[in-house]
Amino acid sequence: MAGELARYQSFMDVVRHRMTNRAFASSEIPRDHFELILEAARHAPSGANAQPWHYVVVTDPAVKRVIGQAFVDEQQRRARLHMGFPTPNYHGVTTAPGLIVIVADFRFIRAFPVLNDDSELDRLYKKNAERILLQSVAASTMCAHLAAAALGYAVWWITAIGQEEIQQRIKPLLGVPDELAIIDVMCFGPPLKPSYKRWKKRLDQIMSWDRFAPEHFMTDADIDEWIKTTRHKVMYRDESKID
Repeated sequence: MAGELARYQSFMDVVRHRMTNRAFASSEIPRDHFELILEAARHAPSGANAQPWHYVVVTDPAVKRVIGQAFVDEQQRRARLHMGFPTPNYHGVTTAPGLIVIVADFRFIRAFPVLNDDSELDRLYKKNAERILLQSVAASTMCAHLAAAALGYAVWWITAIGQEEIQQRIKPLLGVPDELAIIDVMCFGPPLKPSYKRWKKRLDQIMSWDRFAPEHFMTDADIDEWIKTTRHKVMYRDESKID
């Protein structure tokens, strides 16, 4: 038991030190580090063991600039639309020493329980199949993040790539077929400034025994209030400085 607990503590040390940073120091990531990171990613579980993911390592500075500019443009669009979303500074994408684009193949939803008869019931099954696929890719991506953290890197998980315009700009650069979807971008490297821990809910706030604890349920009004008063504090601020 002592050995298992020690292994758990080593794992939790990696988990706690997987911190987001959006500005990276100039550095060269060894090729074998990319391979170590994606070796971890490939061992993730997936629905039907479909493994519906592919990873594109980007090292070309010109391609990094295009990807980074796509996010900057999206940031500016959000501002024009007055979304009120506290968008991060995306300029760090261009200078990230490590950049991996995560590609998903949504055709694999056919590998999960679906009817394929275009019925209303089939639509519901396919909706659930998409959840299975997204959970699968997220599990693989998280393994990659933890591997990067174990190697001592700060990591940035970017999910703002779903917009069709960004897809159309980046897919041709990377030779990604139209049938596939770019779903995430992972940036990593030595941090330019020290990383800091963001706020996390306590264990008792996210855990129930046997039945969902009613006191943990948030109404629509509660969530709207959280977005209005708290979101901007917890997204990017050091947890030690949150009042």
